[in-house]
Amino acid sequence: MLQGASPIPRSSLDLVLIASPETKVVLAITAVFSLISWFIIVAKWWQFRRLNKQADRFFSEMERATRLQEAYHAVMKQPPSPYNRLFREAITFYSELKPGGLRDDRSTQASSLTPTQLEALKMVLGKEVAAERDLLSHYVPWLATIGSVSPLLGLLGTVVGIMNAFVGITTKGSGNLAAVAPGVAEALVATFGGLAAAIPAVITYNLFVNRIRLFAGELEGFASELIGTMAREGLI
Repeated sequence: MLQGASPIPRSSLDLVLIASPETKVVLAITAVFSLISWFIIVAKWWQFRRLNKQADRFFSEMERATRLQEAYHAVMKQPPSPYNRLFREAITFYSELKPGGLRDDRSTQASSLTPTQLEALKMVLGKEVAAERDLLSHYVPWLATIGSVSPLLGLLGTVVGIMNAFVGITTKGSGNLAAVAPGVAEALVATFGGLAAAIPAVITYNLFVNRIRLFAGELEGFASELIGTMAREGLI
């Protein structure tokens, strides 16, 4: 190789090592974005997995209980979860409206809720469902941001690489392959980095959004079922 000649890249790593400082900055940012997205993906996957186990335990206890008060005492012994928090919120609000209404010796007329109180109970449950949905959605929008920004960063690196290719043509005074190849290679590496960071983020974002929607629907269904159970037991 001639003295002062540019080294010939023989692998993708070589392309990164001989890239321009601008391209290296772009690749570094996309690498950071990729690490952040994978951290969120793993953390949310573990959270959803734990949520499924909590749901199985909760509804198993609910099915075994014969009365609402018995179910309440059983599920409150479980670790905190969105399901028993929603259940506790409903029972606590009802107990504040009708103290002693859950006792077996209650008077049905005394423990029944007025239409206004029933609407208030539904609003409280709706507020709790929204709070649990927002809690589960934490950091998920970051995946959408990374999925949108990373390809743009790759495009920025592509533009830088093409500019370097034209600089190579100007410097060497010719448009042969040796002059343009380094710049084009930089452009392709930057594009690859942006896509590699964006694709997993976009896929998992869509999966997580769908799972959160199903989770919110499941909580809303349980809230409606809980009101129905209270009505069947003469509490409302």
